Amino acid sequence: MTHPIKLILAGASALLALVAAGPSRAETTLSLLIDNNPDTVAAAEALVAAYQAKAPDVTIEIEQRPGGGEGDNIIKTRLATGEMSDVFLYNSGSLLQALKPTQKLVDLTGLPSQAKVDESFKAVVSAEGKLYGVPFGTAMAGGILYNRKIYQDLGLSVPKTWADFMANNAKVKASGKVAVAQTYRDTWTSQLFVLADYYNLHAAVPNFAADYTANKAKYAETPAAMKGFERLKDVHDAGLMNEDFGAASYDDGLRMVSTGEAAHYPMLSFAVSALKQNYPENLADVGFFAQPGDDAAVNGLTVWMPPALYIPTSSQHAEEARKFVDFAGSVEGCKVMVETNAVQGPSLVDGCDLPADVPPAIKDMLPYFEAKDKTTPALEFVSPVKGPALEQITVEVGSGIRQPTDAAKLYDDDVRKQAKQLGLPNW
Repeated sequence: MTHPIKLILAGASALLALVAAGPSRAETTLSLLIDNNPDTVAAAEALVAAYQAKAPDVTIEIEQRPGGGEGDNIIKTRLATGEMSDVFLYNSGSLLQALKPTQKLVDLTGLPSQAKVDESFKAVVSAEGKLYGVPFGTAMAGGILYNRKIYQDLGLSVPKTWADFMANNAKVKASGKVAVAQTYRDTWTSQLFVLADYYNLHAAVPNFAADYTANKAKYAETPAAMKGFERLKDVHDAGLMNEDFGAASYDDGLRMVSTGEAAHYPMLSFAVSALKQNYPENLADVGFFAQPGDDAAVNGLTVWMPPALYIPTSSQHAEEARKFVDFAGSVEGCKVMVETNAVQGPSLVDGCDLPADVPPAIKDMLPYFEAKDKTTPALEFVSPVKGPALEQITVEVGSGIRQPTDAAKLYDDDVRKQAKQLGLPNW
């Protein structure tokens, strides 16, 4: 039988040990809402794992949402009802402004990581002089992914004019391959011929963004702005697309261009990350070029800023969320994402250098950034106006259902509604 005094001493020793150890740290669970693109998921999981290793008292649960208009509606609804996750990933630029950041989001101006973030990115996550987001990934560009093996086999050169691009497409079609992959099941992918054409629009009409924002310029009344819709019609009418373009998904498009089922896929360069995840053996077979315009001498790239991580004012764990977001925006956080996914373009965090072995599609993109006047930000980063229905309108044009002139007028009307919601002057 154990002596009672020994039991008391054992109990006292245990109590002293607990006192010496100090109070246990409360564990915090944060929720993180991201889109369901495979590259986004991979980067978020790596980022969360790296942060949790540094902060073992924090657990971060990842939740996924669809992309495109459906995802936009989820974000807006959850913000409006106060049911948003502690941290969420969303677009920078005009779509952010539609969320009313000064009312709905936590001010991140004072985060230490902001000191190394590129000023060009800060401009697209700001409102009324305050910063609301940190970059999630690198800068990227809109243009055309192409299969290098098909180009080599058919003796094709990278086109700098739309006429040369269509001539290449004709040769690809004659060879029995799909010339242009289109994937309208994921409606957001239908917008690229319009959005990636902004470099050409800006070159032709330098004041378009300012006049467009001030309600002095319209797509339907600006021939250079109409070109993007006309490009969609050109490709459809020439019979250059995969037969299942209405049912094909984003991943189908990546598969087609990487494996050589298709020669071209209009897309943002963030797709290189998904290619690395899903088709690593074909990554070296995919190149990239800017969307061609009418003049070979005026050939440049439309640039996109990455999405950002934000904290809603409704978060019950705002301080812990700030620490996680600060890590994501740091050099260390940037490197975690760069090492997880293929690089999509230049880094936006000073000190987060790109690896030497970037994929060919990114190497193709970098000369545009290195040359003078060969890049311009996409319209959504220089104007707060972007109509939410564009992806439905471009599906209709790309499917041969709606004519470019009608589409441009419809989009102008969509833009008018958005501008009024934002309370912009002169609308």
